Amino acid sequence: MLKRLLLYGLIGWCLEIMWTGLESLVQGDLRLLGFTNLWMFFIYGSAVFFEPLHDLISNWRWPLRGLFWLTLIWGIEYLSGLILVSILGVYPWHYTDPLAVSGLITLRFAPVWFVGGLLFERIHRVLDTMEIAKY
Repeated sequence: MLKRLLLYGLIGWCLEIMWTGLESLVQGDLRLLGFTNLWMFFIYGSAVFFEPLHDLISNWRWPLRGLFWLTLIWGIEYLSGLILVSILGVYPWHYTDPLAVSGLITLRFAPVWFVGGLLFERIHRVLDTMEIAKY
């Protein structure tokens, strides 16, 4: 389980750095600066605990699974953000757009998290197929 937590953490970091780098390109910054923070490693790594859920819902149609992951990811994002702000006083992210909820989630990212959940399923299947650190 620890190996998969590490893998999910690293994959999440890499994807976030690529996402923020592309976002800088869209804003006209050709340096493609991407970033993340150390807290995100543990948050992305927690995906290991959702592998059994994926096994349970794998026969659902993909739109329902996508909505399921979207809702779960928003819940994790909101809760982990709330904990980090309340206990440590840190905002690893703070959304300020009109669709933001308490600065902790943004409805603008619904398509991103929908696809992200389905991407998690593919990664999980590949790890299982390759028998990488199977739980």
